[in-house]
Amino acid sequence: MAEKAVYLISGGIDSPVAAYLGVAKGWDPVYVYFDNRPFSGEGELGKATALARHISEVTGVRGEMFVVPHGRDLDLVVKRCRRNLSCLLCKRLMYRKAEALAKVRGCSAIVTGEIVGEQASQTIHNLVLNTSTVGIPIVRPLLGFNKTEVESVAKRIGSYEISAEKSEGCTAAAVKARTLARRSEIEGEEGLLPIGELVDSGIRGARSIRLL
Repeated sequence: MAEKAVYLISGGIDSPVAAYLGVAKGWDPVYVYFDNRPFSGEGELGKATALARHISEVTGVRGEMFVVPHGRDLDLVVKRCRRNLSCLLCKRLMYRKAEALAKVRGCSAIVTGEIVGEQASQTIHNLVLNTSTVGIPIVRPLLGFNKTEVESVAKRIGSYEISAEKSEGCTAAAVKARTLARRSEIEGEEGLLPIGELVDSGIRGARSIRLL
């Protein structure tokens, strides 16, 4: 029986390439899109779904896809917590929800499209800090890639054109983001949030999307 993994997928260039590489290694996919509305554009879900479908077609592996509500949680992060930590807090919540869904769907790992230094939440220091949030492996196939290399793979597998379609950025992005966050300050800010409740409600509110 093949291993299964939760693949975090968005409308960007990186995550579908990471998904392609993971599926090609034999890890059957459970795609997860975090619905950040109203902080993200209405078209982002459509792009993410199109990308998951494309990877399914290219690899011949159908998999599943779930949309997990995340906008209310992000609203609490923005209102209650320090804005220079919002991206880190957001990603840690995503990891926790992904882990909870992985347990439900029988997945043994989380696969992401993170690249070192691509964002403040992706410095080596912050990646290590965030990884400690969950108890299952987080696999990052693109960790040693640069942007040009990722785009080259995206063009080769045909996902680049979909990802390159114009879209709006996240309006909850951190202001003067912390690149070397301290565990104590992150955990202090998380103490202002009902983490367990947010994870549970996110999984209860997840809905599946037919890919093929």
